[in-house]
Amino acid sequence: MGKLTVENILNKKSKNRTPSQVVVQDVVKIKKGERVLIIANPATSEIAQDLYSASCESGALTTLMYQPDKTSFDNANAEVLAAIASEPDVCFLISNIKLGKDPAATAKPYKAENGQEVTHIFDYLLDGKKTMRGAWTPGITADMMNRTAAIDYKELQNRCAKLAELFKGAVSVRVTAPGGTNLLIPINGRSLLFDDGDFSKPGTGGNIPAGEVFISPVVGGSQLKAGDGTVLEQQSDGCEGVIVYDGSMTFSDGDSILETPITCKVEKGFVTDISGGAESRRLLKTILEAELRPFVLEKEGKLPQGQASVYKKNARNIGELGIGLNPAATITGNMLEDEKAFHTCHFAIGENYDNDAPSLIHLDGVVREPTIVLTYADGSNRTILENGSLTIE
Repeated sequence: MGKLTVENILNKKSKNRTPSQVVVQDVVKIKKGERVLIIANPATSEIAQDLYSASCESGALTTLMYQPDKTSFDNANAEVLAAIASEPDVCFLISNIKLGKDPAATAKPYKAENGQEVTHIFDYLLDGKKTMRGAWTPGITADMMNRTAAIDYKELQNRCAKLAELFKGAVSVRVTAPGGTNLLIPINGRSLLFDDGDFSKPGTGGNIPAGEVFISPVVGGSQLKAGDGTVLEQQSDGCEGVIVYDGSMTFSDGDSILETPITCKVEKGFVTDISGGAESRRLLKTILEAELRPFVLEKEGKLPQGQASVYKKNARNIGELGIGLNPAATITGNMLEDEKAFHTCHFAIGENYDNDAPSLIHLDGVVREPTIVLTYADGSNRTILENGSLTIE
């Protein structure tokens, strides 16, 4: 029998922690006396209760709220938005589908310090004022939490840091895949963002499960700018090529593993044609709804005048390229996990993360076994994924 030492006791305690304790202690790093807000739905009550208990154990002043399930087109409950507006130190969004939109901020957006408009109080406190940190889990299940949340976050953060270095100075990305994807993506002046499991500082947050890097392609028809704001070219042509989604896809009514691949033709940054089986029609239905609904919202005064046409256009925008980096994640038909899976990348249709392509939707779709090549200003190239495998280690 091993000697009972303080070190052994601590190691045993660490190994026996619940996934929620790992998230509270290692990811968000909640401290005694902090105010923690947890917003959940009845379907996510088990996970929310575990996070509540783990937060209380860390000495936080914790509040747990419930609201009904919300889709991409629904508003969050007014009481939930008011609770977020109370500016907690940490906010967990433990949603079965989505948190829901902020109608007041959609009609009259917040202004961030950099002048960008923000259409949700949660995003304003996290990204605008940077006074809050948090995690969000759209579609989380207890099984997913148990399998994918308690990973080696230092290893994940190391991978993200290596990719961040490689993306510096890159002007474009080429993604190809066995299923038929072949897309050229302009990223000049864009920054790589991480979901690396370190949400310990105000203004940081991401998914649980964590495990991806992602970037917003330059929007078609927009000005290309350097990091200091200098205009590099008058206009970007945007993404060009074909995306063949052959893993899973997000629709307005939920996520699904794809039985038949969905092929999207992309011209000047926007989807111009969608083909495939029944699932391609399901995707088109979601996009058409996102194109029409802004005009209803504008008429009702829930969108500023003139914004409906912008929202309609961006319903077909390529808003994200992401790379999955969580070794415990697999493709299950739940996008929260699928987009983190090794050997995959994903593209989103709709709004982006640089807040210059507002839309009512952000539809992620997974591509299996991609090869991803970065191109730099001097014309040199660097392959970071080859047939789905990282080449940076």
